[in-house]
Amino acid sequence: MVHDAADARRGSWSRLTSTSVFSSPWFETRRDTALRPDGSTGNYDHVISTGSVTVVAVDEAGFVAVTRQWIYTHEGVQWRLPAGRIEPADQDAETAARRELQEEAGLSARTWQPLGVINCADSFTNHRDHAFFATGLTQGTPNLDPGESDLEIRRIPFDQALSLVVQGEMPHAGSSYALLMARTLGLG
Repeated sequence: MVHDAADARRGSWSRLTSTSVFSSPWFETRRDTALRPDGSTGNYDHVISTGSVTVVAVDEAGFVAVTRQWIYTHEGVQWRLPAGRIEPADQDAETAARRELQEEAGLSARTWQPLGVINCADSFTNHRDHAFFATGLTQGTPNLDPGESDLEIRRIPFDQALSLVVQGEMPHAGSSYALLMARTLGLG
């Protein structure tokens, strides 16, 4: 990673106060008063999240588990990889990934490899998506939440899943990042 002296100056923001504006089980909205690098102060509104996970689950034949469902906030049907939020009860991101893969796809995996973490919507939220590569799959029964009753699970060739990303048909940041990282690392 390349750093220079200006990086230190750009990182000199300081939080003076922080107030919760809204809180739910899913996220919190905060308004901070911050000291900016130029010495001025101002408000900075942002969303605090526990983060999420995304799983590239690949079977022995090289097929990837993908989901297709209505995404409320984007008002449309989207292709995605199995993914979801990190719950407060989850020990860590991998625990959440294992749970989400089982809940959405009914799959458990013998082998897990972290692919990295992507920041989602910088300047708006601290939300980070933790990506994993899972193999050695065993099929079980999905355990969908009521809001996921329209979720379809399919297995498609890795290259077809990657094509969905390149063609803009899989706009979910975590899914795109995970598939691209898996390919870059020679895993898919």
